[in-house]
Amino acid sequence: MKKLLVAVLLMFASAVWAGDFEDGAAEYKKGNYPVALAKFRLAAAQGNAGAQYSLGVMFDKGLGVAQDYVEAVRWYRLAAAQGNALAQYNLGFMFSNGQGVAQDYVESVRWYRLAAAQGDAYAQNNLGNMFSMGQGVAQDYVEAVRWYRLAAAQGYARAQFNLGVSFSMGQGVIQDYTRAHMWFNLAAVSGDKEVVRNRDLAATLMTPQQIAQAQQLARECTARNFKKCD
Repeated sequence: MKKLLVAVLLMFASAVWAGDFEDGAAEYKKGNYPVALAKFRLAAAQGNAGAQYSLGVMFDKGLGVAQDYVEAVRWYRLAAAQGNALAQYNLGFMFSNGQGVAQDYVESVRWYRLAAAQGDAYAQNNLGNMFSMGQGVAQDYVEAVRWYRLAAAQGYARAQFNLGVSFSMGQGVIQDYTRAHMWFNLAAVSGDKEVVRNRDLAATLMTPQQIAQAQQLARECTARNFKKCD
């Protein structure tokens, strides 16, 4: 009977903590950061990973509190240790840029890998960047392309752009301006002027037939929701 009572109490308590997190999220959306901060603290103190991550964001951005990267990292660590992919990604970013911690590319890669393994497109793309630049890992363009493909298949425009660069430079893949143009074209939907410039530059190196083929490939890729595009 005692074990059952404990279980019931824990279930009730968890509902309260979840309520604090949900209330905090609602206030955050309204821009009522002081109240959001207080609610997140209550839930985070009881181990709610979403609240811990949210506190990290608030300290990271200085929302409702003085900006403090060290404190942001502390909260991200707590959430990341529970498997929160967003916190793992942000830790990777903090280590990569030396914010709140000493810059450490190896540690950055470690956190990006954890988030990427959970399907986080931002982490997959950034992990591709680390392999492309040889930061925290041996430079490996083939591995970079593998991670870019995973993120691009989720519709992440930056990864699609990076694939365009890979094909235009022949890094990790055989140089192919038609494929480069296709990926640039897909990424250009985001409105990024850098992407458009690269697409147009690739076009100057292509025949009208190749451009038409690239445009057709882009349409087909979009129809397949970015899956199996090359």
